[in-house]
Amino acid sequence: MAAVAEISNEAAVANKKLDSKPESEFTMQNLVDMFTKLNPLAKEFVPSYYSQALDHHHQHQRLLHFQQNGSFLISDFPAAEKYFPDNNFANNRRRRNSFNQGRRRFSGRSFRAQREDSVRRTVYVSDIDQHVTEEQLATLFSTCGQVLDCRICGDPHSVLRFAFVEFADEYGARAALNLGGTMLGYYPVRVLPSKTAILPVNPNYLPRSEDEREMCTRTIYCTNIDKKVSQAEVKNFFETACGEVTRLRLLGDHVHSTRIAFVEFARAESAIVALNCSGMVLGSQPIRVSPSKTPVRPRVTRPPMN
Repeated sequence: MAAVAEISNEAAVANKKLDSKPESEFTMQNLVDMFTKLNPLAKEFVPSYYSQALDHHHQHQRLLHFQQNGSFLISDFPAAEKYFPDNNFANNRRRRNSFNQGRRRFSGRSFRAQREDSVRRTVYVSDIDQHVTEEQLATLFSTCGQVLDCRICGDPHSVLRFAFVEFADEYGARAALNLGGTMLGYYPVRVLPSKTAILPVNPNYLPRSEDEREMCTRTIYCTNIDKKVSQAEVKNFFETACGEVTRLRLLGDHVHSTRIAFVEFARAESAIVALNCSGMVLGSQPIRVSPSKTPVRPRVTRPPMN
C-alpha cells in the first residue's frame, strides 16, 4: 500500500498548492510529475490472478516500456479475453471458428456432390450368368464409354448375379441403358440406372504383382456368413462343394450380425464353381459369393520377444 500512500500524500500537497496558487499555475505537468513517481510493478497495480505468472524478465520489460512510453504493454494482460469477451481477440477467434465450421460444411457438400456425380455415372446390371467374369462384363460396356470400375456381386436369392458398372461420364452411363436385353453367357442382362455408387477398394488391398493377380483368380469373397459357423466349417463347406482350399480368412466384428470370408482355392476352376454357391445356406444364413478383388496374403509372423 506504499504506492497508494505516496500518491495520496502527493495529492494532498498538490491540493495545498492549488489552494495557495492561482488556477492557471496548476497545469497538467503537476499530474505527470506525480504519476511518473509510481511503480507500475507495485502489488496494488498487478492483478492477483497474474502476479504468479510474471518472471523477472517480464517485469523488467514492463518497467522499461512504461518509463519510455508512459503506458503498459498489451501483453501484460493475457487474461483480457477471459474478462472482456467482446474484445477483438475473442471476435477474431469466433471468426476463425466460424470459418472452420464453414469449411467442414463445404467439405460435406463437396463429398455429397462427388457421390451424386458417381451415382449418375453408374448403372446397375442384373441377371448375370455365373460364368461371366468382370473382365467380360467390362468389355461389353466399354463400347458405351470408358469404364472406370466394374463390380460383380453374388445374389443369395438367385442363381444369377448382379453388378455395378461405373463410367467416366454420364454419357457412357446413358448409352449403357441401351444394352439391356443383350445376351451375355446364357442369359440376357438387364441394365438400369444405379441408385448407389461403387464403394472404392482400399488400394493397399489390391494385387501388387502378377502372382497376386493370379491369386485373385483363385479367390472368392463370401458374405452373410452366420456368426455361429466356424472357420473349419466354412473351409469344409467349400472344399466339399468346389475343391481344395489353400487359404481362408474369416473376418467379423461386434457391430455386424454376420461375417465375411476370403477363400483361396488351389485351382481357378474351383473359384468359378464356388460362385454357384450364392444362395446356399451355411449355418442358418444364405451366403453371398463374389469374385475377390484382393488376394489372401499370408499373415506376417512377428519374431518372438527376447
